[in-house]
Amino acid sequence: MTTSGTDNKQPFMTETIFSKIIRREIPADIVYEDNLCLAFRDVNPQAPVHVLVIPKEPVAKLSDAESNHHALMGHLLLTVKRVAEQLELKNGYRVVINCGEDGGQTVNHLHLHILAGRSLGWPPG
Repeated sequence: MTTSGTDNKQPFMTETIFSKIIRREIPADIVYEDNLCLAFRDVNPQAPVHVLVIPKEPVAKLSDAESNHHALMGHLLLTVKRVAEQLELKNGYRVVINCGEDGGQTVNHLHLHILAGRSLGWPPG
């Protein structure tokens, strides 16, 4: 993440593959969309069902979320629930948010993983 030269309190993200998906510059298997977020199938699934839920607003990682993102964060979680219902994940699912390099985040755009379709072990990773 970088910051603007005029106001270091206003972060903005660099271009990511997710921002290109939001703008439809590259294809994705989209399963849900509204004015705040987008959900699509992961191209490298780690479970039989692996969907990513991303905000359309540029938030690089969870630790960058501010108090003005309160409604957006709640909306993302409720979208996970909606997608799980839509995909009929009746046996359960796991929601994962990786934050930062050590947390396993590989794309610098906040995203929630929905993993399902088999029994998921613990600990993960």
